[in-house]
Amino acid sequence: MANSDPRKRATSGLDLCLDLGGKPGRGLRVTVENGIREGIRSGRLTRGTRLPPTRELARDLGVSRGTVLQAYEQLVAEGWISGRRGSSTFVSADADAHRRSTAIREPGEVRWRFDLRPGRPDASSFPRAEWLRALRRAMAAAPNDALGYGSPQGQLALRVELASYLGRARGLHVSPESVVVTTGFTQGLGLVARSLTAMGVTEVAMEDPTMPLHRSIVRAAGLEVHSTAVDGDGMRVEALDRLPHAGAVVLTPNRQHPTGAVLSAGRRTRALTWAGNRGAVIVEDDYDGEFRYDRHPIGPLQGLDPEVVVYAGTTSKTLAPGVRLGWLVLPERLRRDVLREKQLADWQSSTLEQLALTELLRTGAYDRHIRQMRLRYRRRRDVLVAALAEAVPHLRALGGEAGLHLLIPFPDRTTETDALAAARAAGIGLAGIAEDGYYENPGPAGLIVGFAAAPEHIFGRAVEALTTALSGVRLPRDLRDAPPAGGA
Repeated sequence: MANSDPRKRATSGLDLCLDLGGKPGRGLRVTVENGIREGIRSGRLTRGTRLPPTRELARDLGVSRGTVLQAYEQLVAEGWISGRRGSSTFVSADADAHRRSTAIREPGEVRWRFDLRPGRPDASSFPRAEWLRALRRAMAAAPNDALGYGSPQGQLALRVELASYLGRARGLHVSPESVVVTTGFTQGLGLVARSLTAMGVTEVAMEDPTMPLHRSIVRAAGLEVHSTAVDGDGMRVEALDRLPHAGAVVLTPNRQHPTGAVLSAGRRTRALTWAGNRGAVIVEDDYDGEFRYDRHPIGPLQGLDPEVVVYAGTTSKTLAPGVRLGWLVLPERLRRDVLREKQLADWQSSTLEQLALTELLRTGAYDRHIRQMRLRYRRRRDVLVAALAEAVPHLRALGGEAGLHLLIPFPDRTTETDALAAARAAGIGLAGIAEDGYYENPGPAGLIVGFAAAPEHIFGRAVEALTTALSGVRLPRDLRDAPPAGGA
């Protein structure tokens, strides 16, 4: 529909929305200036935005070219825009100095001096060139209907590649029909939890400690959560026999989050037997199983009994959280309900991301990236552990054989609370296993230190800053005697 006021919007080549109503008594040149100036101040016209040529903007606004030319020249002189006659004009790099502060930040977001928070991969190592090549190849070959409304289950081509990769690299029993593509583990857990509710399940066992968000997701589905203790061999699965109404258990068997404990062989067998006898479901979160350094690969539970295990994986650690792709490998009895919940949630995951990941898997680029990052993260872990051992020899760091974080156990919650507060006051981003809600029931204390996102050259300074911060905290003479978080 045509714009009824030709002075409101440019419609040739580059569109520029300007309100030329202005204040009475002001000339058109000043009004054009103020319209562009306010657009920059408000952040609507950002640095680098290309502006329409003077002739086109004048025609579309219904003013003389001289009016627009004079307005541009004045704004160039003030530093708002840059350009020369006969060339393109852009919002100037200097315009940020004129704009009111409009930086986009999440409520409560903190910019850490040293960001050692857990659960964050190195986003700077995202394979941008490979991703763009994969996307270009996929888009060149994709038919038009690939960009329409697709199956809630996910693109068939991606499910075929995932089935091949998961069978080869992770030892799963998987077919394309058993895979559902999600936006990550958070969505996947919610889909499974709501499906369990629809099937009549009322109670679920979860590890204690675990991610607080995961407990909230399960409870939001209407399920009662039984937080079950963890020790050095993983969840104490014998406790499942004392939960007569539990119809599922959520486990991180290959590297318990956040303690790093590996579920022992005996407990794996016992958990699978419990699920088989009970008709229950094991939800297996394999959140960072690709990253191992000092131990042999540990096969997922799903490879031992695919009929009782829902396997959940994600690209959030292997690529980046912003990719928003994950997958569920489902027993046949759960597929219909999970697909219904997926369709109700968002119909389907992003087709473009699915196509790009398909290409990365098909060409082997995904495998190569994981191998590169495994070496990089191992090096970062080594540097951080060495820096801690030199600066604070009475601390011990646990869980570094795999994954993306270390756990430093403390003797009690008071020590953890004081240490965490001191570290954060010094600008060091860490997590506290007790203070940050990982435990539902009282449990051991400790700091969770991520080593994946930060470059290794900052670890020396970060540990020095941490040592200085902890100098004001009353710590036991030898923290190596502190019980590991998760029990002895």
